[in-house]
Amino acid sequence: MTDTKKPAGETVAPASSDPSGSEARRRRGSEARAKVKATTSTARTKLASLVWLVAVVCALFLAVGALLVALKANQDNSIVKFVLDGADALDGPFSRDNGIFTFDGKDAATKSALVNWGLAAVAYLVIGKILDRVIRP
Repeated sequence: MTDTKKPAGETVAPASSDPSGSEARRRRGSEARAKVKATTSTARTKLASLVWLVAVVCALFLAVGALLVALKANQDNSIVKFVLDGADALDGPFSRDNGIFTFDGKDAATKSALVNWGLAAVAYLVIGKILDRVIRP
């Protein structure tokens, strides 16, 4: 029998990696994770943009509604009625009738609409931007 021992200074070369080996599985796994991360990032970005858009539209309804009240627009007009009804639905605690700020005297309804709906519009924008920053990756 012959002794096939290697000399002390030689190192054994690693076995060649075949495509079905652990290296290929690791590479496929990392590619899959990167793809999922990119998809999730895209979905979060789109959701954040949608939340911001909804907040801006709500703020616009409130701001335009306050402007229409201040200009004493014809409330029999269907567009004016639509905007005012939308603003009334969105005002929450900032109602023009019994909101955070109430006014007495001349033009109390106009002052109440401008102040309360103006604050509501700012609140929608601030909350919308905060949610946008939280959701966006």
